[in-house]
Amino acid sequence: MLNVTITPSAQSYLKELLDKQECEGIGIRMFVSSPGTPQAETCIAYCRPGEEIDDDITLDLNGFTAYFEGRSVPFLDEAKVDYSSDKMGGQLTIRAPNSKMPKISDDSPIEDKINYVLHNEVNPGLASHGGNVSLVEVTEDHYAILQFGGGCQGCSAVDMTLKEGVEKSLVAKVPELKGVKDVTDHTDKSQAYY
Repeated sequence: MLNVTITPSAQSYLKELLDKQECEGIGIRMFVSSPGTPQAETCIAYCRPGEEIDDDITLDLNGFTAYFEGRSVPFLDEAKVDYSSDKMGGQLTIRAPNSKMPKISDDSPIEDKINYVLHNEVNPGLASHGGNVSLVEVTEDHYAILQFGGGCQGCSAVDMTLKEGVEKSLVAKVPELKGVKDVTDHTDKSQAYY
C-alpha cells in the first residue's frame, strides 16, 4: 500500500521540470538508496519511457506519472514531497520519516536483510572501536561484499572480526547468504583501532 503525499504545488513544479525535458511520456521515479540504514537518501529522478521496472508502483498525478520503486515503498511510508516558492525561486523538499528505519520481513530482498543486521547488530559493536561496516553488493552466488571504515580500516584484527563476528552474525540471521568478502583497502592504517 503506497502512502506518499505529493502536494499540488510539488506536482506543478515537477510537471514544469518534466515539460522542459521535451520527452513525450517522461515521468518521475521516487526511490530510497540504502533504505533502512543511517545513509538512506530519498531520491526523485526522471523516468523516461522504457525505464520503468516491473515491480514499480505507478501513480497518475497532475499531467504525469510517478513511479515508485517497489523495494522502496515500505521506506516511503508517510513520505511527503512539497514545493514552496520564495524570493530565490523555491525549494522542493522531500520528507521520508521512515526511510532510515529498518523494515524487513521474510520476503524482503537479501540486501535489506543484510543492512538490517549490519545496522542493528554489527555496527553498534564496531562503533566502540570507532569502526563500521557497510554492504557494497551481494554477488550472484550469495556472498555479501563488505566495506569496513573508521577504526576497522587497516585494523590488524579485521580478519577475525570479519569471520568470527560479522560473517557469523549475518549467516545466522540471513540463511540464504553463503558468506562475506571484504573489499576494504587495509593498507591505510591511519584510523586503525589496533
